[in-house]
Amino acid sequence: MVIKSNTHEVELRGKMRDGDGAVTLTTIAKNGAGLPPKSRLFSDITIPVGAFIGPHEHVGETELFYILAGEGVVNDNGTEAAVFAGDTIVTANGQSHSIRNTGKTELRMIALIVLD
Repeated sequence: MVIKSNTHEVELRGKMRDGDGAVTLTTIAKNGAGLPPKSRLFSDITIPVGAFIGPHEHVGETELFYILAGEGVVNDNGTEAAVFAGDTIVTANGQSHSIRNTGKTELRMIALIVLD
C-alpha cells in the first residue's frame, strides 16, 4: 500500500491537551488505511515556537515521539529533559508526558501510539 502525501489529513489543534498555541497534526496513516489495528495514531506533528502539548497520561498504550527538527523540553513523568532532532521519547503504559518547543524554529516530530 502506498499512501500519497496529498491524501494526508491535516488538523490544527488549539491548546492540545490543555497546552498552549496551535499544533498541526498531519496523519501519516489511519485506521482502515494503513494503520495496524493495534495502533491508534501515526502522525507528523509540528509545534510552533513557544507552543506545547500539555501533560497527559497514557493508559493501555505506549506513545513514541521521534524528533525530526527543532528542539524542546519533554516532561517525562515529572523529569524534564532537553530534546533535539534525532532523539526518541518513549512514554509507556501508565506514564505521562508533555512537550514544549523551546527553540527558535518549529519543532517537528513523528508520533506513534501503539495499544498495549
